[in-house]
Amino acid sequence: MALLELLGQKWALRILWELRDGALSSRALRTAAGNISPTVLQARVNDLRDAGLIVLGDQGYSLTLLGVELQGAFAPLYQFAGRWADALKQDAP
Repeated sequence: MALLELLGQKWALRILWELRDGALSSRALRTAAGNISPTVLQARVNDLRDAGLIVLGDQGYSLTLLGVELQGAFAPLYQFAGRWADALKQDAP
């Protein structure tokens, strides 16, 4: 349940998603994530760091090995989302 509570926080999944291709500085992460306030970004980053999912290094924030593993766990959900979107398009008037 602790993981679901963490990932259920606003912006947590988006931050993890934006880090999927590599490290980002705080500014680049904020830009990539969209409309996130700096205060909320820092709070979520701290939560994700405390959980061992991201780390701050020389290149900026990046996924840890656990974070990469979590990304892999979301792959089936991402694939389903694509099929779901296609199904919705087919059912649209």
